[in-house]
Amino acid sequence: MTDTAIEAAALGRRFGRRRRIALDGCSFRLPAGSVCAVVGPNGAGKSTLLSLAAGLLRPTDGTITVLGRSPASARERLAYVAQDKPLHLQLTVADTLRLGRELNPRRWDAAVAERIVAEGDLDPKAKVRTLSGGQRTRVALALALGKRPEVLLLDEPMADLDPLARHQLMATLMADAAEHGTTVVMSSHVVAELDGSCDHLLLLGAGRVRLAGPLDDLLAAHRLVTGRADTPLDPHLVVESRTTGRQLTALIRPDGPLGDGWQSTAPTLEELVLAHLRAPGAPALRLDTAREAAV
Repeated sequence: MTDTAIEAAALGRRFGRRRRIALDGCSFRLPAGSVCAVVGPNGAGKSTLLSLAAGLLRPTDGTITVLGRSPASARERLAYVAQDKPLHLQLTVADTLRLGRELNPRRWDAAVAERIVAEGDLDPKAKVRTLSGGQRTRVALALALGKRPEVLLLDEPMADLDPLARHQLMATLMADAAEHGTTVVMSSHVVAELDGSCDHLLLLGAGRVRLAGPLDDLLAAHRLVTGRADTPLDPHLVVESRTTGRQLTALIRPDGPLGDGWQSTAPTLEELVLAHLRAPGAPALRLDTAREAAV
């Protein structure tokens, strides 16, 4: 057993003849049992990171371990749902779950897989090719959770679901993670759907780690302040600021007490993420215990 689900040290990945950089020098540590949101703009490296953790890609630089082992060695203990939800289109829903059971005979949880399918009112005899995108997502998640993984990797899992189905499946994921101690690593463009669900944050930008650590600690390290535009903010680090008329609103990392004239509130997850995305030059902040370099 290990208390670390995923750890990366100076992790890098390049593609193509021109060696396009997808990830560059990424270091972070994700504790076992965490629910981690991986966020960032398109091209930030989210899908590449999850593919590396799943063992589908190999690092160009640095290292990544899953449950203290190489991703390939930990494959039986993890499950991965990619954006395109690859399934055998000619199989029925029932056949797909049967295949999951045959491929994972020692760990298969038929009850949870069948429940997720049943909650979507899916006909077990329906062929996967006849299902909608959202229904295929439900089948893919049923396969992933049925495997009873210790680490569950989800790449934009809710993108093609309607709001009600998204809410239901998110509740199922969180309940399952809480009951079994599953580590969930989930990328998403919809930050609002992650608020209240995740307890760890990994924000990527241009292939680098911008924020990493327990969500409560990252939020506590920032303040959202409002005041007159001519009121100084020294010596605090200003992540991002906007001026409307004579009023300035800024996300800062406080360095001591705020001066007079500032109103201060705690930022939400969405405010934290958007401010950092709008300010790609802001200094990174890591509040985990990852190594800085591979050894």
